[in-house]
Amino acid sequence: MTIAKIITNRSADDVISCDVTTPVSKAVEMLAGKRIGALPVLRDGKIAGIVSERDVIYKLAETGRSCLDLPVEAIMTSPAVTVEPSTKIDDALALMTRRRFRHFPVVDDGALVAFISIGDLVKNKIDEVEHEAEALRNYIQTV
Repeated sequence: MTIAKIITNRSADDVISCDVTTPVSKAVEMLAGKRIGALPVLRDGKIAGIVSERDVIYKLAETGRSCLDLPVEAIMTSPAVTVEPSTKIDDALALMTRRRFRHFPVVDDGALVAFISIGDLVKNKIDEVEHEAEALRNYIQTV
């Protein structure tokens, strides 16, 4: 199973993102307002990095409130680790676990097409296991 299955019904236009020049304070408003943990950061329409709640917290602890006036480019995680629609879900989960992060920009031919979280991947795995369990129950009942 691949990332393409998860993003089938999603549009790139629905991805909530910000530009490298967006003030950190505005990114914080976006994160809080949408109740999300991270935003892809774009430069000229291409993925430049990711800004997450952790990036904000670490910079606040380091420099204080003044970081809220900085552009997100100053605090984002860059370069962003990305996946493609053809990436296997298990490979994406393994990479998230190994690198200890929770979000992936999905890029196709260099363009951002989706933004997925570990929750998206775990939900898919749970659905897959439940489907297999149901198939086994049905098989056992017919034997």
